[in-house]
Amino acid sequence: MKYPKEVNAYCPKCLKHTPHKAKLAGKGKARPMAIGNRKHERSLTGHGGKRAGEKTVKKQGKRQKIILECSVCKKKQERVIGTRTKKKLEFN
Repeated sequence: MKYPKEVNAYCPKCLKHTPHKAKLAGKGKARPMAIGNRKHERSLTGHGGKRAGEKTVKKQGKRQKIILECSVCKKKQERVIGTRTKKKLEFN
């Protein structure tokens, strides 16, 4: 999906519409001690049997999240693109 590099959007700090630079939001850092990760690691241990691992299900595309940065005050805000896309955003 194509998205412009610069968008005119509302800035909550400036309280008006200003030009914003758009970039793709990266994935956050995983916490290895989170309860879900610990449960998954426990299910992978042991000999044979049914073990949790890779699923063969084709997943539905995710909604893309972008970071908008105000060119006047440099405040950053997130925006979620409404439609589910199979591919990553392409800035033009």
